[in-house]
Amino acid sequence: MTTLLVAEHNVIALAPSTLSALTAAHQIGHDVHVLVAGKNIVSVADAAAGLSGVSKVVCADADCYEHTLAESMGDLIVQLSEHYSHIIAPSNSDSKDFMPRVAALLDVGQVSDICAVLSADQFKRPIYAGNAIATVTVLDHKKVITVRASSFDKASQQNDQACVIERVDYVADNTVSHWQSDDITESVRPDLVGASRIVSGGRGVGSGESFALVEALADRLGAAVGASRAAVDAGFVSNDLQVGQTGKIVAPDLYMAFGISGAIQHLAGMKDSKVIVAVNKDEDAPIFQVADYGLVGDLFTVLPEMTSKL
Repeated sequence: MTTLLVAEHNVIALAPSTLSALTAAHQIGHDVHVLVAGKNIVSVADAAAGLSGVSKVVCADADCYEHTLAESMGDLIVQLSEHYSHIIAPSNSDSKDFMPRVAALLDVGQVSDICAVLSADQFKRPIYAGNAIATVTVLDHKKVITVRASSFDKASQQNDQACVIERVDYVADNTVSHWQSDDITESVRPDLVGASRIVSGGRGVGSGESFALVEALADRLGAAVGASRAAVDAGFVSNDLQVGQTGKIVAPDLYMAFGISGAIQHLAGMKDSKVIVAVNKDEDAPIFQVADYGLVGDLFTVLPEMTSKL
């Protein structure tokens, strides 16, 4: 029983979510191979070979894998799938695109967003926006799985001896889709998904201009900036900062929520945070039910005062 883990990376380094998915892979079985696909990814493959508990790295370095298009990645993974009982990947925007294609081509079901491994064929995953946890038993001959990174600790990056790296010459023939462009927001703040501290604002912040108060506190704390869907829909910030069921799933050491009521869609994205601090003028706001520390007050008074004292 061997597991193939599809690594997430930015061409320069492995994403932290890959280390969390590796922990899940180790809980499934002892023999784990890591697939690193992309263009000019030799350094990433070398880093993957140094991960603890990885017995082989499969490196697919070709132009067709540069942008992780579903057709190219799906065909590659299916081509490699014969010797693997489990195919897993961190749950992200790319894997949500290519993993369902892999499952369809293999004629099996997919188990999405697992948060716990009970056995090699039984897993837990959130349903109903995280308000319930389902136990799923998979009877398919191959298991196609995406992993909720925030639910697993990061595996060690230290290995006494680097494992073998196997080069794959297979080039996927993709005439269906083509990459056009990437619209990337540059920020000096930490990445939202991997940040240890996050300061988020909601509809209660009032406007895009007032969101500068949230950003000021985040900068003092060295934290990432997040937002509720209501704040994003109102145009206060861009949607790449959205935390929640339809945004990003985070589990930082510290999550601070200002003017966020705590709708279940938002809670689904941050309730696994180690410490949650909520500030809201409505003492009955649902966010207080999950908060470790709650303050009923006006965020326009509290935010500047917190920032000034740091």
